[in-house]
Amino acid sequence: MAEAGEARAAGLRADATAPAAPPEPPERPGALRSLRLALTSWRTASVVLLSFSSGMPLGLVWIAIPDWMRSAGADLRVVGLFTLAQAPWTFKVLWAPIMDRYSPPLLQRFGRRRGWALLTQIALALATFALAGVGHRPEAPWVALALTFAIAVAAASQDIAVDAYAVDVLRPDEQGIAVGARIALYRAGMFLAGGLAITLAAWISWPGVCVLLGLLFVPMMVVSITAPEPPDVPGRPVSLRQAVWQPFLGFLSRHRALEILAFVLLYKLCDNFAQALLRPFLFDMGYDEFHRGFALNTVGTVGIVGGAMIGGALTNVIGLGNALWIFGLLQIFSNLGYVLLANIPTNNPVMYGAMGFENLTQGLGTGAFSVLLLRLTQKRFSAAQYALLSAFFGIPRVISGPITGVTVDAIGWSWFFVLTMPLGVPGLVMLWRFVRPGQREVTFEVRDAPDMAPPSRGELTLTGVLAGGATLAGGIALMALLGALKAMRQHPEEGFRYGAALGAMLEPATVGAWLQLAALLACAMIAGVFGAAAVAARRGVGRELVDPTSEPAGGGSS
Repeated sequence: MAEAGEARAAGLRADATAPAAPPEPPERPGALRSLRLALTSWRTASVVLLSFSSGMPLGLVWIAIPDWMRSAGADLRVVGLFTLAQAPWTFKVLWAPIMDRYSPPLLQRFGRRRGWALLTQIALALATFALAGVGHRPEAPWVALALTFAIAVAAASQDIAVDAYAVDVLRPDEQGIAVGARIALYRAGMFLAGGLAITLAAWISWPGVCVLLGLLFVPMMVVSITAPEPPDVPGRPVSLRQAVWQPFLGFLSRHRALEILAFVLLYKLCDNFAQALLRPFLFDMGYDEFHRGFALNTVGTVGIVGGAMIGGALTNVIGLGNALWIFGLLQIFSNLGYVLLANIPTNNPVMYGAMGFENLTQGLGTGAFSVLLLRLTQKRFSAAQYALLSAFFGIPRVISGPITGVTVDAIGWSWFFVLTMPLGVPGLVMLWRFVRPGQREVTFEVRDAPDMAPPSRGELTLTGVLAGGATLAGGIALMALLGALKAMRQHPEEGFRYGAALGAMLEPATVGAWLQLAALLACAMIAGVFGAAAVAARRGVGRELVDPTSEPAGGGSS
């Protein structure tokens, strides 16, 4: 092919009057070759290994440390405070723009993404080593609590950096295989620092476990140092104001941006509701502790991880559009297995099969959906936009628990799982708005610039205040409703007490209640910026932020 190209070029030079032939499109590698290239790519390997580093602190903070503190004799009320260390993963979207705008101090030569990842890994190693120093000091739980919060903040920041790096460095043909492997390594890191750490502590003590976990961050630092720098990434925002404002504006300037966001919210809705109360469901169906644990932990984990790896790989083969449609339909019908379990006597093989199939389809959908999130995210704002999209994705998980409990009490398990299946339909309706069945790839169009004057600062401010205020009021009302439903389920003799729940929201009396109110305030601020950006984008502001010529191939915009 190279010789033929040279001959054509020579012929054109010989005959200056000959018309120029259009350039031939580059040859697209086949599906198997794409998979092979992705599996042998240091870009893919770097992203996958860094995901192991992201999973370790989550397992340590969510699983291991509360168990450790309780076994060390800490008061149960103090142990409960350790669960608040999960908050940084919820609030990380607030400081993600800072990581888009600035490079980490003293580590600028590694670039923004790798530099922030390296800095957070250093902080994680030091904090984990320090945690080992209080391993035999049950009288110092407050020191352990402070170190746990430090680990959580560093871990959430590492997630921001690693996710942004994945968006920036991966080519489209590498994204599918990388997504599945990332989920597998993330779960492996979480398991190692969570459940396995508890087992190891019985043999070598908690200080020894913390030292081992701290040492595991050292090879992760080597990965951050040696990982390839993303090529041709657009320049970072020139001010913090741009780093906060432009990610919203750039995303909302896409055609059908609101439908895409609705899809992000709704695509996994049926899974979120079906998974919310699986433990009590299996208990009510008469399955003993061993079979429940094996199904939920071993079968469930293998199904999700295997499904994510298969789903990510198949996304390369069949195309992202086809994958979202096929896996979305499978997610809906997989809940039929739970309907069957609710209507037959206890049967362990059937239960394992139903759990395995549902988790497999959940993993398939997660694999394809994670590729979509990578492609939705613009490289110049990859930290802020990916954190925002993943926060949207997590909202249904938060609200599903109390709603499912009341629903099951009202209609029973069988009808509950029947009703979860139609919850998958709205997500597919939103999917149809921007990719039709049979369409191989998803393309994101830029909104045509309307012939309208850009909004004034006053209009944007008013829109932001109204959007933020409505979100705060609606959030308080919703959380009070969920709290009242949960209380009624726990104490049915007291009835539905919405006023009491609303009062508890407005006058928080515990650290957890204050944290919940802070989360709503953060959501209100994000909604205010979102509302103002939506008005600006509708008037044509920010169209240049998603110009196809300004974003490298394989990035979030097109």
